[in-house]
Amino acid sequence: MDISFLFKIAAIGLIVAVLNQMLSKAGREEYATLTVLTGIIVIIAMLIPQLSSLFSDIKHIFNL
Repeated sequence: MDISFLFKIAAIGLIVAVLNQMLSKAGREEYATLTVLTGIIVIIAMLIPQLSSLFSDIKHIFNL
């Protein structure tokens, strides 16, 4: 895992946090919630290939 990957996740988290605060202050709580859920889904979609690579490396190390 590269350090730039962690920066991407942090950037998405910051953007989602700012949007959440802006939408909450504007009285759009339902949109704020949808923004947070979308951010979580995007991050999970980014993590799935990394986890798959991790598990394949573990299988290769232990010859499973």
